[in-house]
Amino acid sequence: MSTIHAKKAEAFLENAEKVTRHDQTFWSVRAKRDVLAYELEEWEQLRESASQIKKHTVTHLADYLEEFERNATKNGAIVHWAKDADEYNKIVQEILDKHNVKKVVKGKSMLTEECHLNENLIKRGIDVVETDLGERILQLMELPPSHIIMPAIHITREQVKECFGEKGILEKNGAQGAKSMGFDDKTELESKADPTYLTRCARYHLRDNFMTAECGMTGANFGVASTGEIVVCTNEGNADMSTSMPKLHIASIGLEKVIPNYDAMGVFQRLLARHGTGQATTVYTSHFKKPRPDGEFHIILVDNGRSNILSNPDHWQSLKCMRCGACMNTCPVYRRSMGYSYTYFIPGPIGINLGMLHDKDNNYHNCSACSLCCSCDNVCPVKVDLSTQIYKWRQELDDMNHADPLKKAMSQGMKVMFEHPGLYTTALGMAPMANHLPSFITGIKLNAWCKHHTMPEFKQSFHSLWKKGKVK
Repeated sequence: MSTIHAKKAEAFLENAEKVTRHDQTFWSVRAKRDVLAYELEEWEQLRESASQIKKHTVTHLADYLEEFERNATKNGAIVHWAKDADEYNKIVQEILDKHNVKKVVKGKSMLTEECHLNENLIKRGIDVVETDLGERILQLMELPPSHIIMPAIHITREQVKECFGEKGILEKNGAQGAKSMGFDDKTELESKADPTYLTRCARYHLRDNFMTAECGMTGANFGVASTGEIVVCTNEGNADMSTSMPKLHIASIGLEKVIPNYDAMGVFQRLLARHGTGQATTVYTSHFKKPRPDGEFHIILVDNGRSNILSNPDHWQSLKCMRCGACMNTCPVYRRSMGYSYTYFIPGPIGINLGMLHDKDNNYHNCSACSLCCSCDNVCPVKVDLSTQIYKWRQELDDMNHADPLKKAMSQGMKVMFEHPGLYTTALGMAPMANHLPSFITGIKLNAWCKHHTMPEFKQSFHSLWKKGKVK
């Protein structure tokens, strides 16, 4: 039965204040996105251009990947190809072993999450330090990200203070953090869990790691085929810091992130931050093209099932996704159930589809975490048909032997009723009787909808209202 998401969401819903904060936070980002969209007359043309560029690139992927490799190699980068997560981890480990790396500083990358890179490196005795502030907080708390753009948005500042205190960050960096703000005593700042103070402490903590790491790793938002460079968009500059001190830079990029040229880059750059965080652009847009003097620049192009997705006629458009997170910000289910309710590491509408494409048996539960409101389709910058794909997955669940028995029985009953007008009309005529049934019957909990709703009073059917001209 498809109950895993529902049960996890139910646990989250027990804290009404947390649910409200989570819901309002992401809806505010969606609202910012709308404000910026309305400021651009060419907004829908940009979305259509982005969709067509992605469609063209993905359907000519082999050509653009070869062009990217050719130009990146000319620039002095070393390009690797990884068919799956195991090969990717092996390539990274070989590079690190060659350079005797003991510490790695990392920019945020969902691809490394997908391939479980951190766990593999830590098992081999390598110190891996996430440098995105949200990712670092979660790493210290031993938690996965809950959102692909704002991974720790569900964590409160009080929780951050407690975590930093337990890990010794406040003890080691607190005095310097307070002094940088003009305070001689850190006591009051810590008691208030002051966000600026906690951020300063994290900055000094991360600075030590930037200075002592032998390797910097980044993901990539885009790979430009015509120039052979990668583009990384951040708001904290941590990608720049991760690659400024270490002479070894390893960039991990999914095959679908390659785009044709700078003209295409201009279209996506105008859309990415507006959709993801409600900004006109990210604070930092960093282009990495060549290795540092006396250094090495490695680019690993990772398949890990993407070729199979491309060959899927119903779901190949998932490869158009640019990982902005807009579908999560608008999704009423995600906003009120949060990322940890999903079984795939990427939550929300795009995560439902990607999870099914990567592992149907472990992620089919997520298919029910969708109201089919189509809001995700309306905000997607590259017009991925997210809700249509989810609907198609639902139609396949029975063939996979994963259909919910209760929902299946209810659907069969509705099918019989709708196929027999006389039975339907009779049932409709008896419907007002439900108003007089005792609450222990009408409030039955077999249907999860009843857990948070009271049975509405039946007054008139749609048909009768239509005949009276009250519905148009």
